[in-house]
Amino acid sequence: MPRVKALTRPPTSLWADAWRRLLKNKAAVLGLVIIALIFLVAIFADDSVVAALVGREPQPLLAPMHFAKQSLEDNNAVPYWLTYVFPTLKPVGTEGGYAKISDKYPLGADYNGRDLLSRIIYGTRVSLAVAIVGPLVSLVVGVSVGIAAGYAGGRTDNLIMRFVDIMYGFPDLLFIILLMALFRSTTGAAEAGTLRAVLTGIDNAMGGMFFIFVGIGITAWMSMSRLTRGQILSLKEKEFIEAARAVGAKDGRIIWRHILPNILGPIVVAQTLNIPQYISTEAFLSFIGLGVQRPTPSWGSMIADGASAIRTYPNQAIFPALALAAIMFAFNFLGDGLRDALDPRLKGTD
Repeated sequence: MPRVKALTRPPTSLWADAWRRLLKNKAAVLGLVIIALIFLVAIFADDSVVAALVGREPQPLLAPMHFAKQSLEDNNAVPYWLTYVFPTLKPVGTEGGYAKISDKYPLGADYNGRDLLSRIIYGTRVSLAVAIVGPLVSLVVGVSVGIAAGYAGGRTDNLIMRFVDIMYGFPDLLFIILLMALFRSTTGAAEAGTLRAVLTGIDNAMGGMFFIFVGIGITAWMSMSRLTRGQILSLKEKEFIEAARAVGAKDGRIIWRHILPNILGPIVVAQTLNIPQYISTEAFLSFIGLGVQRPTPSWGSMIADGASAIRTYPNQAIFPALALAAIMFAFNFLGDGLRDALDPRLKGTD
C-alpha cells in the first residue's frame, strides 16, 4: 500500500506569519499604501537633498511652487472646477460673484496668494516628522524606563512607577500648551550664549518644530513605560528566562535576546496606534498658534487660516482637513491590522 505523504505547512516565524496575515487585511494594506505615498510626497516635494549637496536653494519637484511664494494679485483665487464642487463659490462677473478664477492653482490660493496644493504637499513633512520623532522618543524613554522598573522590581519599581503616576496627573495636552507658551514667551529676548538663546536658535532653524518635539517627548513615553513594565513582569519568571539565568546569562543578554523580542509585538502595535495622536497634537498646536512658525506650512495652521473664510472659500479649510484625516485614518488602519497580525493566538491561521 503506497504511503500517503502528509500535507503540512512549512514552519514559519511569528513575524513572517504576521506579515502574511497583514497582507490579507485590505484596510491595513490600504493604510500602508497611503502612508508610503505620503512619505514619497514628503521626500520628493522638492530636491532639498541634492540642493544641500551642491549648495543651492531647493527647487520644487512634486509641488507646483515653493510653499512661501506669494502672488498678492491672486489672493483667494480658485480654479474653475471648484465652482462646481462648491456652488457657493460664485465667479466674478456672475450675479453675486466674488471669487477670482485662476487655473494656475489646482486647489486654489490662500489669502496671501500662496498655492494651497504646494503648501499641503510641504505640510506632509511636518506631520511625518512628528509621526517619526514621537514614537522614537516614546520607545527610547518609555521602553528604557519600563525595563528598569519591571526587571529590577522591588523598591526601584515602586519609585519609578510612582514618578510615572505623578506625570500622569498632568493633562498631556494642557501640559504641552503651557510648555510651548512658556518657551515661546520667555525665549524671545534671550541673551546670546545662554541656554534660552541656544534653544531658540534650534527652534528657529527647525521652523518651530523643536519645542513641539520636546513637548510631545515629555508626555509620550509614560504609556509605553507602563506597557513595557507589564509585559516584562509577565515574562521575567517564565521557564525560558529561568533557564537563561541557570546557564549563566547576564541581565543585559537576557533583556536583549530573550525579553525584548517577546514584547516587541505589543510595543509596535501600541506605537502605531499612538501616531495619530501625535499628529493631531501637532495639528492642534498649530491651529491655536503654538505650532510651527510661519510661513512653514502645517495642516493645522492651514485649517485655522481657512476656518476664518470657510463660508466664502471652503477649499482653504477642507483640503488640508482631508489630508490630515487621510494620514490619521491610514495609521489607524495599519495599527488595527498590526494588532491582528501580531496576535500570537492567530499564528498559523488565515
